[in-house]
Amino acid sequence: MESALIVSSSNKGAEYIMDVLRAASISDIAVLKSCGEARRLLSERDFDLVVVNAPLRDETGEGLSRYIAAKGASQVILLVNSALYEAVSAVCEEDGVLTISKPVNRAILWSSLKIANAAHNRLTRMQAENNRLLKKIEDIRVVDRAKYLLIAHLNMREEDAHRYIEKQAMDSRLARRVVAEKIIKAYEGV
Repeated sequence: MESALIVSSSNKGAEYIMDVLRAASISDIAVLKSCGEARRLLSERDFDLVVVNAPLRDETGEGLSRYIAAKGASQVILLVNSALYEAVSAVCEEDGVLTISKPVNRAILWSSLKIANAAHNRLTRMQAENNRLLKKIEDIRVVDRAKYLLIAHLNMREEDAHRYIEKQAMDSRLARRVVAEKIIKAYEGV
């Protein structure tokens, strides 16, 4: 993880969290005091990690944590008072928020950062795989559209249209999608 946002109405709490994050080699750290400020900043940029030290000036912090986790881009650690821990964690953990009871010592916060980092790395890999699969699906869709146009305009069978696109791609050393896009452009006049 490279970037972190700390949302804490307590300066002392923010400093404590910042020290642990710096020890974890996180250098890009922003500190805000309210949920409203955090929501505005999060609409402009993403962070790898968000640590919410509840309660905050304008909210309990639970809603903000769940909102951030729902966006899916950041790992979220919520620090809550021990009296509220069971109730808050039961709700927040369903949304993927790592909830920690206060007071929290360095070892527990450090372990939580390691868990959040592992989850972040796994999520990043899954997002990359998801993007790769979405691109592959889009490529297939474009090639199928080009095959349909060859079938409709040149009375080719599907197998022949498929072979034609593959041969054109190999002969011209282009991706099948590029060849398919040229066919679509030629027959649809796009």
